[in-house]
Amino acid sequence: MERPANAENPLPPDGRSPAEPRPARRRDRHGRGMRGPVAPPQVPLSASRAEVFADLVQDSVERLERRWPQLSEVDFLILEVPRLTAEDEAWGADTVPLGGTIPARDDGTPARVVIYRRPVEIRTKGRDERAALIHDVVVEQVAEVLGITPETVDPRYEDGEE
Repeated sequence: MERPANAENPLPPDGRSPAEPRPARRRDRHGRGMRGPVAPPQVPLSASRAEVFADLVQDSVERLERRWPQLSEVDFLILEVPRLTAEDEAWGADTVPLGGTIPARDDGTPARVVIYRRPVEIRTKGRDERAALIHDVVVEQVAEVLGITPETVDPRYEDGEE
């Protein structure tokens, strides 16, 4: 046990001189340890599900752009969920689209391919399965924009319908 500071022991118990300021506290005093992010921003741990999804879509688009350079003129969008409108007759009680297309307009607006994040995530369990489904959806939508079959867009495309 250390002796208190007094005439015989002029230094405080922590060994610093009385003129030195106390060091700043670096931990949460409520017993929860250090505060702040768990990992730096460049580490994949800090990527949100939406960011990971966007990266998978971007990877798929880049793969297809190598074979189809005209895709650089197409906008690719990611929306959380599709909106149901009066024109959407293709929706049934049990079906929700995973993607869609918006054709180019005469005013110079490019064609758009839309991928719906939540319906794709719900249908997949892991990253690899999600990447494969995203690629299939992108291939299907690109085929619709280009007016060709999905097998022509990507020869490795496999129609998942049974």
